[in-house]
Amino acid sequence: MGTMADTQTVETEPDKKQRSVRVVLLALMITMMLAMLDNMIVGTAMPTIVGELGGLEHLSWVVTAYTLATAAATPLWGKLGDMYGRKGVFMSSIVLFLIGSALSGMAQDMGQLIGFRAVQGLGAGGLMVGVMAIIGDLIPPRERGKYQGMMAGVMALAMIGGPLVGGTITDNWGWRWSFYINLPLGVVSLGLISAVLHLPKKRAQARIDYLGAALLTVGITSIVLVTTWGGTEYAWTSARIMELIGIGVAALVGFVFWQTKATEPVVPLHIFRSRNFTLMSIIGFITGFVMFGATLFLPLYQQSVQGASATNSGLLLLPMLGAMLVTSMVAGRITTNSGRYYVFPVLGSALMIVGLYLLSTMDTGTSRLTSGVFMAVVGLGMGCLMQITMLVAQNSVEMKDMGVASSSTTLFRTLGSSFGVAIMGALFNHRVQDVMAERGGALGSKVTEQSAQLDAKSLEKLPDAVREAYQVAVSAGTHSAFLLGSIVAVVALVAAVFVKEVPLKGAGPQKSADDAAPAPLVEV
Repeated sequence: MGTMADTQTVETEPDKKQRSVRVVLLALMITMMLAMLDNMIVGTAMPTIVGELGGLEHLSWVVTAYTLATAAATPLWGKLGDMYGRKGVFMSSIVLFLIGSALSGMAQDMGQLIGFRAVQGLGAGGLMVGVMAIIGDLIPPRERGKYQGMMAGVMALAMIGGPLVGGTITDNWGWRWSFYINLPLGVVSLGLISAVLHLPKKRAQARIDYLGAALLTVGITSIVLVTTWGGTEYAWTSARIMELIGIGVAALVGFVFWQTKATEPVVPLHIFRSRNFTLMSIIGFITGFVMFGATLFLPLYQQSVQGASATNSGLLLLPMLGAMLVTSMVAGRITTNSGRYYVFPVLGSALMIVGLYLLSTMDTGTSRLTSGVFMAVVGLGMGCLMQITMLVAQNSVEMKDMGVASSSTTLFRTLGSSFGVAIMGALFNHRVQDVMAERGGALGSKVTEQSAQLDAKSLEKLPDAVREAYQVAVSAGTHSAFLLGSIVAVVALVAAVFVKEVPLKGAGPQKSADDAAPAPLVEV
């Protein structure tokens, strides 16, 4: 009897462990959805929020405060997880995000909303990093591609469904529920993680590198403000932008110098000695640059030139995001089955170049079917890159640096998106205004002197000749923006060619650095 019982325990133990892993992954997917959905939902609700709270002149800060706080907090959450244990730090970031969500929903004026959005952003900085680092802890390298592909699928679904969900919530429940909706989802995630996730507890002896954290925060904040304000709030050559550039460069140079001296650096520079990690950081930056630029200008082109409805703006991107979702899942599955990944960064970068070039050829006569095919090519490229960059970066460092590797990769992608929106946006605006002055005359110049991006109501009020001139101008602007994107994507292809492939292994001890990460020392 005893032998049979023992045999039964041995047979069911793997099943229990696998079931626990699935429950944890469900919680992580919910958390990933929280991180990705928030800005999409809130963006749709913004006109209603401004209508109730006023403060139109401060509207951009509702997004900027969140973005700044998220970018600045990302590397800190990764390091804290490495030092003090992943589970507690991750749950703390969720709690902080939920507190910020609840406070944002209760905001009585625009100033309060901006402040509470910053609190929410501080928590959000730990969500994405925590998800990826916990997957790195739980899942052997060989299996990681499959699960990280699933996370990329969640990101794509959030980008498609966010505007639709946001519009539905705002119309039926009111804008405050665009924040309150996070609370039940977050509580479910916290409950599952608390009950099922069991990771080794840590307690670092070294103190937190406060000076390094402060220098990095100042540097990142300056970069994001330059890319956010440059060409919109202030001219690129204005004194304010020059001051921010000077402060940012000085802070980052000081940060790099201090990281060589700190006992427990926020971002240990030795991780950049790994060729693969450095190359993945570059590719991640370019992917962010291209992805967020594309999601900004494609709906604008489709609404202004092709006459699509702004209400379903998420669905406009379905060909790109759908292709990205499918490719992420397939790439993850192939990586899991074969243990190899070299082909995906190279193929993804090449497809991204081709897709962006095709998008740059669109004009006023391009059909929705044709533009949809072009978008799908870009989506296929991004699907090959989105999670493979994280997978290879994690496997290029030792287990003790899993958090900073995840946070650094996420940070580079975030900074890439800031630069992409700023640089492609500046090029787009400049081109639109030039074409409007050339084809629309004095009225054309007046129409776009405040903003090169007109909403549907403004377009309807324009005379036919000026409206046609604007459509040509938007086509010219998107041509320039996407052509720049395709040129920038060449850098990703060059970086991908130099990636050193070492077949991923399953569970079991492995070498560090470029060879692979050690097997996960966790218990579920």
